[in-house]
Amino acid sequence: GLVSCGSGFFLQNATDARAALAMVRDASDVLALLLEGGRTTVAGRLAGAFRNIGRDRIADDIVKTMQTADYDIREKDPFESTINLILPAREQSPYVNRIYLMWQQMREPILKQFPAAPGRPSDIAAYLKAADDIYVTDAYHSLSIEGYRVSPELIERVRSGEWNPDENEDDREHRNALAARGYWQAYQAVRESVRKVLEGENPGAVSDDDHGDWYREMFGPSVTAGLLRTADLAGYRNDQVYIRRSMHVPPRYEAVRDCMPAFFDLLREEPEPSVRVVLGHFVFVYIHPYMDGNGRIGRFLMNVMLAAGGYPWTVIPLEKRDDYMDALEKGSVEQDIALFAIFLGRLVSESF
Repeated sequence: GLVSCGSGFFLQNATDARAALAMVRDASDVLALLLEGGRTTVAGRLAGAFRNIGRDRIADDIVKTMQTADYDIREKDPFESTINLILPAREQSPYVNRIYLMWQQMREPILKQFPAAPGRPSDIAAYLKAADDIYVTDAYHSLSIEGYRVSPELIERVRSGEWNPDENEDDREHRNALAARGYWQAYQAVRESVRKVLEGENPGAVSDDDHGDWYREMFGPSVTAGLLRTADLAGYRNDQVYIRRSMHVPPRYEAVRDCMPAFFDLLREEPEPSVRVVLGHFVFVYIHPYMDGNGRIGRFLMNVMLAAGGYPWTVIPLEKRDDYMDALEKGSVEQDIALFAIFLGRLVSESF
């Protein structure tokens, strides 16, 4: 464990190291090993590491106990930098600790790379109309990114009400049409969430309250058609999920129940609109709370955060899918969010 890690581990794997440190609830977990081997150098390094993440009590206990045992201990912080973050004192999930740490470490690159928020618009009706005007484009690209074979004509047919699953068997069984119908229904729910944040409600709280509705609307048509079980609308996943062609493995399903409240707490408390936009999307898909639909809901969430900052509704185009996925992958695997912030920032700037 931590006692066996050399100084290089803390430099090269800072997020993992801090997440592991945060799991230690009491100095006794490590002191037995330190005392047994008289490991003064390691004790000094761990004391400095615990103090770095705000666990002063554990750091003090290590130093005092080693000194009481007549060991000469010199505390040394093995990390290159400090972060202004106090992790939940009693949180045991390493996934939750990782999310808190990533959020804090990723804020600064986002603030440097993402355009400043213009501020909430005064004309709510005009903002919503602008979003409605690009709905077909948004739906086409968002569904196509996920591999659905849709056309603007199909999306328009669904939106206009010409899609009739009760009388048309092709409509009822056509996976792509069901996806288009679900996207339209979800958009209606998201649109109401956008209205709430434009009226001044906290965007993190709104998304926390409403994202389950977006999900249910998105997959309701597939349940009605019998392609999904009613139980599939219940909520967060109950199985492990893997992302095609990605090195990132989302948290185990048991951890999702811990991660999502922590995520929405961070979103609710985040003062910077740009950080809410980038990390709202990124952390949601990092957790991957649902068995399906995470990308679409992540992009809806991004646009709710954009609205709260006064940015325009922004479409991630199909032709930039590879750049989009590469940027998400770099953030997920290397904890380097700059590329994703730059990618989204350019699209937002082009949307004004």
